[in-house]
Amino acid sequence: MLSFRVSSFLALLVGCLASFSSQGQGTVVITGKISGRTADSVAVSLRENPLDPKEQITYAPVSDKGEFRLALKVNGPTRADLVYNDDVTDLFLEPGYALDVRFKGNDLASSVKYKGKGAEANSYLSEVDASFVENDGFQVLPDNIMLYEAPFLSFLDYRRKQEEKFMERGTEGVDMSKAFRDYAKATITYSYANDRLTFPDLREQVVNTEGRLKMSPTYYDFLNDKALIENPSATQNELYQEFLLNYVHYLATADKHQRTDPDFYLVCYDLAKQKLSGPVKPIILGRVLQESFRFGHVKQSAAMLEDFRKIDKDNQYYPILVQDFNLHKTFAIGSPAPEFHLRTAQGDSVSLRDFAGKLVYVNFWRTTSGLSLRDLPYAVELAKKFEGKDIVFLNVALDENEGAWKQLVISRKLPGVHVRANGGMKAAIARAYGVQDVPTYILLAEDGTFLNTKPKRLSSRAAVDEIKESFGKAGTYSGIMPASSAGK
Repeated sequence: MLSFRVSSFLALLVGCLASFSSQGQGTVVITGKISGRTADSVAVSLRENPLDPKEQITYAPVSDKGEFRLALKVNGPTRADLVYNDDVTDLFLEPGYALDVRFKGNDLASSVKYKGKGAEANSYLSEVDASFVENDGFQVLPDNIMLYEAPFLSFLDYRRKQEEKFMERGTEGVDMSKAFRDYAKATITYSYANDRLTFPDLREQVVNTEGRLKMSPTYYDFLNDKALIENPSATQNELYQEFLLNYVHYLATADKHQRTDPDFYLVCYDLAKQKLSGPVKPIILGRVLQESFRFGHVKQSAAMLEDFRKIDKDNQYYPILVQDFNLHKTFAIGSPAPEFHLRTAQGDSVSLRDFAGKLVYVNFWRTTSGLSLRDLPYAVELAKKFEGKDIVFLNVALDENEGAWKQLVISRKLPGVHVRANGGMKAAIARAYGVQDVPTYILLAEDGTFLNTKPKRLSSRAAVDEIKESFGKAGTYSGIMPASSAGK
């Protein structure tokens, strides 16, 4: 994941404080008053396990006078978010904090003020947000991404120096814990590291009028700093974790492995095992697994998950990963696509088994959907380009009006196989394939398994190349399965 506002403290969902967890669980009390109350509750959310997608949320009612009080348990110093309506501001919490928070109901982030124990750290975060996060001049996007290598590095160096000066002035002589100082320092360090590491990829995506920049031989030399890779005090810092994940991706691509390769996540997993150490290692392995659950082959994911179980000896992350795997495995690459029996516009019966040995590009659409209708001409062109090839373009209409659907398909002589499912968006096939909106496109492999649940749209220029690369791709996975996946 590329961080577009990586200096933002809002990006940090947990503290950079694994080494301080020994301080034990404690209570944080937050009281406050809202001027111009616009909602009847306020909340604090935090995520203390970096692999758990669910946040722990504590709510408190807001009185007619705008006053609130809440108490929550924290396992040592941690990051959290204060949420009111749709507005969010970041918090830094430690056991024993007793914060008094005041803000305007229509402008939480810009108006928030702190008093009490912990006020110094949280006031500093608020000032950093105003000085750097909300200042586009200090962000990579939208303007600085256009720079070339030398001026971009000058921008990063300048921003880092300004952040370091700000931190020196803002924390000198102020009662702030070592935990918070480490947190603030790590944020500056990994904002720089993440932006520098991801710049070439991000620029290639955003500046589509130019080709990819060819970086100088020394551009990636900063990665040789061992202390940047091995930083125990930053273990629970999400920017540090994000940097290490990007670092593993970089190592894989530098070794000529692309994200579209069948073995990409296997390679990343093995690299993380080899290159990382300490308490952050299982976290990054878990992050790679979570990517594989969503974009990799289900059997590869299962094999890596079983290997991870041996690494996570304290069972701290494995149960969460099992839940995540089970959540995504139904539509993962390699999972069998649900069978169906539908009738075409000509009245013939069609099932998934009828297309065995062929790629199946499934298009869920409706005659009343503007986006679906806009893609029809592209569907015709795509069908012509692959005429005679082992691919079927299956168009599943989720229309209530059978007559209107038949008339459109027959009168326009639309290519491909056209079927309709009774029940519209609530049709059994729509539920089975997880369709939530139209148009939805899914690419199935020759063996009837999912190959890509988010292929390029029919109107995309890249759709042709993607389909060409998909022929026979399912078979390549079987040749690169880890030994532990045998028989699964």
